[in-house]
Amino acid sequence: MSHDATIGANGRKPLRLWPGVAIVVLQWIAWFGVPIVFPEALIVGVLGGLLGGVGIVLWWLFLSRARWPERLGGLALMVVALVLTQRVLLHESVATGGMGFLFYVYAVPVLSLAFVAWAVASRSLEGWPRWATMAAAIAVACAGWALVRTGGVTGGFESEFAWRWSATAEDRLLAGSGDAPAGIASVAAGDLEPAVWPGFRGARRDGIVPGVRIATDWDATPPVRLWERPVGPGWSSFAVDGGYLYTQEQRGEEEVISCYAAATGEPVWQHRNAARFWESNAGAGPRGTPTLAGGRVYALGGTGILNALDARDGSLLWSRDAAADTGAETPYWGFSGSPEVVDDLVVVAVSGTLAAYEASSGEPRWVGQDGGESYTSPHRATLGGVDQILHIHKNGLQGVAPADGTVLWEHPWPGASAGPGGPIVQPALTPDGDVLISLSAAGGMRRLGLSLASGAWDVEERWTSLGLKPFFNDSVIHEGHMYGFDGNILACVRLDDGGRAWKGGRYGAGQLVLLPDQDLLLVLAEQGDLALVRADPSGFSELARVPGIDGKTWNHPVVVDDLLLVRNAKEMAAFRLPRAGGSQADPG
Repeated sequence: MSHDATIGANGRKPLRLWPGVAIVVLQWIAWFGVPIVFPEALIVGVLGGLLGGVGIVLWWLFLSRARWPERLGGLALMVVALVLTQRVLLHESVATGGMGFLFYVYAVPVLSLAFVAWAVASRSLEGWPRWATMAAAIAVACAGWALVRTGGVTGGFESEFAWRWSATAEDRLLAGSGDAPAGIASVAAGDLEPAVWPGFRGARRDGIVPGVRIATDWDATPPVRLWERPVGPGWSSFAVDGGYLYTQEQRGEEEVISCYAAATGEPVWQHRNAARFWESNAGAGPRGTPTLAGGRVYALGGTGILNALDARDGSLLWSRDAAADTGAETPYWGFSGSPEVVDDLVVVAVSGTLAAYEASSGEPRWVGQDGGESYTSPHRATLGGVDQILHIHKNGLQGVAPADGTVLWEHPWPGASAGPGGPIVQPALTPDGDVLISLSAAGGMRRLGLSLASGAWDVEERWTSLGLKPFFNDSVIHEGHMYGFDGNILACVRLDDGGRAWKGGRYGAGQLVLLPDQDLLLVLAEQGDLALVRADPSGFSELARVPGIDGKTWNHPVVVDDLLLVRNAKEMAAFRLPRAGGSQADPG
């Protein structure tokens, strides 16, 4: 064949298409296929999708044999379409914050596929039809994203897309009848004490529920759903006092502290503030859990409003703008700390700054030093015989004197919170007085030993381990081991050396509580399932799993006696757990 035979009827060599086709096939395998088979390899998908886009650009510019006006024009059209779509056409939930970056992660592979498909289909076209079809393919691949909105991302950073015009769960709630209390004026005063679950993760903020024994054969006797009802968005858990539960939620442009009857889910009272926090990854609503103490409800909202309410009727006793009091700017994911009541003080974490208020009046008592961005809550502990508040912030861990905010000791952990955001998970205390902390998933877990001698604190790093790398999922300690989430998979590590004992069970970015009397983990999976897993270092063993609630569930579950309370950004529900010793055989 002569050289001229390779020249097409249009007088030029045909397009070299095979590199583009090969690149886009590999791009989609990396972006779409690998994370399905290997969920923990999400970064492979992200990098594969973006690098595949770079590969398509290089192919088109240097290997495609297209005419130079087409090469440069096609590249310019792709860049303009992506930027214009992101800045002008997208729904706010897709265009802003972390989703603004994720738009490119999603859009680049789709645009690459559309462009290569156009190149293959239009190889025989000339003139304006060729340019017009190129522009149409690029426009559809980019502008099509304007048709969707997102409710945020999962713990694995998968976006929850919906049609732009579809109603959100919050829209449906506000349009329905569940927006106002059912007319119950107040809680009977005698029902208020004692607070059986006074706030975030229980009385000791450790997620451990002693004195509860349940049946574990859920095929024979599964948990019984007592009630379910819609709830406004937010990532608050529950505080429980007598027959009532308290939580926070968003209702339109108002941030709401709510009281419900635990037996029925019927609303009792609501307190509203004209405030709304929203960000694109997790959506709208307050993040912190209310705290019950002395017949009062204390709650910190997503924009920094701290309220003290009468638990009986929700009447406002006092309110402070904790953000203004401390000079703290609203962090990316909102103020997320749950108040800690210490004697006559209410201590709150206003991002990386601790602040204390008189519980009776709300008068400021002290403001601590700023430790950098943080989404953790104050954590009361007695270490070295000294009562103190532990606070994890972006720069490390500190112990603070509750009376005046004096920093007793600090443990810096440089680089552990590298990247956006700040620490989220709570410190955990070992039976022998050590502290386990995590500042980020990348940094893993660290065990610290503390001692006090002659008025001086000594903080010793016992080990640092990547055997357990929690992101925003708190862990529990039991019988010399820690159980929690390593990414999206449950794991167990040894306390003596930080080595991993096992890893197994995919529950997404879930939460859990420990039933120590039976060596059981009650797991609330990210998509709402309920599971029982052995708290046993010898290996992973799931005893039972049943459906719970629908949708992304990051909120911590609550267990009070045999009552299980769960919620997410759309609904909440109560389950009666089957008691041990019933008619069935109970392997627990």
